[in-house]
Amino acid sequence: MLSLQQISVACKAQWKPLSDNISIVFICTDTRKIQDRSQTLFVAIKTDRRNGHDYIADAYQKGLRYFLVSEACEYASYPNASFLQVEDTVLALQVIATTVRNQFNIPVIGITGSNGKTSIKEWLNQLLQPRFNIVRSPKSYNSQIGVPLSVWQMNAEHQLGIFEAGISQPGEMERLEKIIQPTIGVFTNIGEAHREGFLDTRQKINEKLQLFRHAKTLIYCRDYSELDDCVLHYVHQQKGFSDSVLNLFSWSYKHDADLMLKEIDKQPNSAHITAVYKGESFRFFIPFSDAASIENAINCCCVLLLFNTPIAAIEVGMSELKPIAMRMELRQGDNNCSIINDSYNSDLTSLHVALDFLEQQKQQPNKTLILSDLQQAGKSDFELYKEVAEIVARRNIHRFIGIGKVLLQYKDSFLLNKKMSCYFFKTTEEFIQNIQRFSFDNEAILLKGSRSFTFEKISILLEQKIHQTVMSINLSTMLQNLEVFRSRLNPNVKTMAMVKASSYGSGGYEVANALQDASIDYLTVAYPDEGVALRKAGTTLPIMVMSPSTISFDRMILWRLEPEIFNLRSLNQFIAIAKKLGVKNYPIHIKLDTGMHRLGFMEPEISILLSTLNDCEEVHIASIFSHLAASDDSALDYFTAQQGTAFCRMSDIIIESLGYRPLRHLCNTAGIVLHPEYHFDMVRLGLGLYGIDSTNTLNNQLQQISTLKTTIAQIKNIPAGDTIGYSRKGKVTHDMRIATICIGYADGYPRAMSNGETFVMINNQPAKLIGAIAMDMCMVDITNIEGVSEGDEVIVFGAQLSINQLAKWAGTIAYEIMTGISQRVKRVYVNEGN
Repeated sequence: MLSLQQISVACKAQWKPLSDNISIVFICTDTRKIQDRSQTLFVAIKTDRRNGHDYIADAYQKGLRYFLVSEACEYASYPNASFLQVEDTVLALQVIATTVRNQFNIPVIGITGSNGKTSIKEWLNQLLQPRFNIVRSPKSYNSQIGVPLSVWQMNAEHQLGIFEAGISQPGEMERLEKIIQPTIGVFTNIGEAHREGFLDTRQKINEKLQLFRHAKTLIYCRDYSELDDCVLHYVHQQKGFSDSVLNLFSWSYKHDADLMLKEIDKQPNSAHITAVYKGESFRFFIPFSDAASIENAINCCCVLLLFNTPIAAIEVGMSELKPIAMRMELRQGDNNCSIINDSYNSDLTSLHVALDFLEQQKQQPNKTLILSDLQQAGKSDFELYKEVAEIVARRNIHRFIGIGKVLLQYKDSFLLNKKMSCYFFKTTEEFIQNIQRFSFDNEAILLKGSRSFTFEKISILLEQKIHQTVMSINLSTMLQNLEVFRSRLNPNVKTMAMVKASSYGSGGYEVANALQDASIDYLTVAYPDEGVALRKAGTTLPIMVMSPSTISFDRMILWRLEPEIFNLRSLNQFIAIAKKLGVKNYPIHIKLDTGMHRLGFMEPEISILLSTLNDCEEVHIASIFSHLAASDDSALDYFTAQQGTAFCRMSDIIIESLGYRPLRHLCNTAGIVLHPEYHFDMVRLGLGLYGIDSTNTLNNQLQQISTLKTTIAQIKNIPAGDTIGYSRKGKVTHDMRIATICIGYADGYPRAMSNGETFVMINNQPAKLIGAIAMDMCMVDITNIEGVSEGDEVIVFGAQLSINQLAKWAGTIAYEIMTGISQRVKRVYVNEGN
């Protein structure tokens, strides 16, 4: 926390106009995430795609009065507001954070590397939280903006800092080092991530090492040969020009190191790790078996050893490691409720993130928070729960349910908020026994609890009971895919997201809310009912309707939905409805037929279109667009070029006649990648948003956002010579062990895949389908897969098995697989937030 005067002095700002020297508690860069209006500084950040200065009016309207800007503003338009003007707000934010960091002399762990930064940070928080009051980076805040926002959180009560740092080009780490000032460093590993910004791997390593210029100790693995070589060279160079020498704490499987790894005994879901430290052998267990988790755990073990943690305590801590609490799951509850399950850990940092996600849910009018006792060292219980009550009071929470003896003891702090209904219980079991007292109806419910409170029991009671087959949609991955495409656009090119057909089967308002929060420019649906559902769920973005029926035009105007107009009949009827309703300048979108020959005005119809639009006050052309027929087929690039030429010619005629310039858009997902010359003013992003690349050029950058999972209902042994399934199509050629799994063609699992090639994944191994796919079930061969039990999870598609592969087996396209997943399959939405 700094005063406005301190901030002004630190970043050498011009202060316009002068104001009371108030203390700033919060820094905000996003007007959708305002916590406290009276003590918040809004920082207007300019990026390639967004200018924060465009949101100053919105921030002022929402009650903010303190602004850090780099562009001159109409100060008279904002009475009682103070503006600190600097040359660069990002650099100023970094200076402010550095000023905060300089106030505290505590150990700080700085983490960098290609992978594992967030996982190690969160595990160290789990392992060290009983000993320290820790401040750490929220989410994956490791950028030029994220790091200063993380360090700004530091206060006098904190005893340890854990911050991660990531860079994408030379020179960035030097700035982050000044902000973090780590005393202990962890260099996780080196890989291909963000390599495009550097000449080679060695340059990237040396840039990342700048984080540890003034650190006392660096932890790293010697088995990355280039990393080891660069570290040793860096330390050798440092001895020549620095008084402080970086001490190395290394670990290795094959080289001399401080921590020598002797054996990794992997089990299906765990690993026993044997190591030698200072001549003594010890062994610890982790409840994970994948290589990344083992590497992350070893790095954490090194930190614990550096903190002189007893071996016995390390063994206990490692055995109790929990999955990283970066995933909040959004599920459908009974009575039109949304359930956000974040029952992994509960501390102040993760509480803020979870409450942000709760506020994104616009589909229900009311919000309920069910919170357990927190895990937060370094504060007295009275101070901690007073702060929690203040945090909750700043949010739009209608009902608060506290669970835990400590929350019950300090309930008075929450009862001060007369706008919120409050209830308290000693244990989760006591709440469950009294759950019938509560009516949960048409509300968003956040379950935020430490693992020991087993809030999953509450989640089971509140969730809608549907089906054992579940499709998990990772909203964070979807937004990463969005950035892949945005990075290919010029800064002034807008993005329209296709959310028709319930976002290609991924969900309607859940996907729309996430895209709205990511500042997408436009949404597109196929039919008016889809748009109305989004409006009812709180979506405020412009929405284009691609296939509007003329009888729904009045309803579209009522719900502020913008029609695609593709012929004179629809145009005239819309104008007539607009006149009847007294509407003027209503946005519409003109569709041109440039060769697809599905919908749209042909070129000879342009003159009639313009004569209708002349002197028409009822409509305003928001955009002109067309549809590429073969943008993903290089053999038809000549035809795409013909369409592009026709679109330019036809749209130029319209724009010249209108006297103003609507947006123009032509490119779909494939066009964005393969035909940048046709990006125009806006692009339409469809299947690529969901991780499907029809161009086969982005597969290393896009990630499939959906995972379809089911369970094993029964396992049985079938002798050779017998048959399986309808019409005896499954021939048993050898003694076979089969599993019947809970998915069939009524779930959208195509019967056409009963072809002898299709498989699912069980225990990370392929299990081939045998026999015909039935309506609700199908059978798979698990003869050669060990350790399979009834009730085990089955992956139908996901990271290991792509939707494109299923489409190939079914003889169709990925669109059909995605949109064909039936509504009886429960959707679960994952947000990697903490």
